[in-house]
Amino acid sequence: MAGRVLLTRPGERGEVLARTLERSGLVTAALDILRLEPLALSDSGRAALLDLDQFHGIIVVSPQAATCLAEAIASYWPQLPQGLRFYAVGEATAERLYTELGVPAVLPPRASGEHSEALLEVASLKAVAGKRLLLARGESGRELLPERLRERGADVEVLALYRRHYRAPSSPAKGWLEQGDFAALVVTSGEILQHLVTWCGPVALNQPLIVSSPRLATLAGTLGFGSLHVASGASPAALNAEIRAVLGPKGATFDQGDHGKG
Repeated sequence: MAGRVLLTRPGERGEVLARTLERSGLVTAALDILRLEPLALSDSGRAALLDLDQFHGIIVVSPQAATCLAEAIASYWPQLPQGLRFYAVGEATAERLYTELGVPAVLPPRASGEHSEALLEVASLKAVAGKRLLLARGESGRELLPERLRERGADVEVLALYRRHYRAPSSPAKGWLEQGDFAALVVTSGEILQHLVTWCGPVALNQPLIVSSPRLATLAGTLGFGSLHVASGASPAALNAEIRAVLGPKGATFDQGDHGKG
């Protein structure tokens, strides 16, 4: 079924994305090339949590980081310290923070997208000289946030909460990538994109690639992808809108009940 849309987002968030696309009539297949594993806290991580009330703000880069952060905080603080300001890179992360900790989070400006560059445009993160900030993320990740915030005079501590485990696509997914046997590929992470390109044959490199930011589109171009399409963000709704705009009725399979809808 060449009309399948290949998804690379792991775990629960990948399932949410798949359900969103399937409700829209698209046929999806998860590549399952990435697993997220919680990490034991380092000595510096435990010290940061013990000093949580000394931080001016906590920046959380993903829903997984939000879940792990909430579990770690519960081990040290029966009640969350007052006055902490939380920042989230995207709406899914903000929703997870509210669900897990009951706190609102500052988001990037609505029209800016859901990525680190957009979060750095938040006014309160432009005036951080002398402030202590905690960055909750995975074991590895982009260094843009800590580097820029330190350049602005902040004292930034990185709290590594989970590890990414990459693996090769299983059969038949490996064949789909080798032969380009799919309608579109959806990628919202630079690390996933760099991992995945190894298995993409010439046809796959010229099938529609849906990404969530201009930065990822630039990276994809350097890796050899030739049909790049940038969604307005990383949310399921934004990705769904871009996929449908790219594919229309051609190349994807839609449910009968979807015909005639806008």
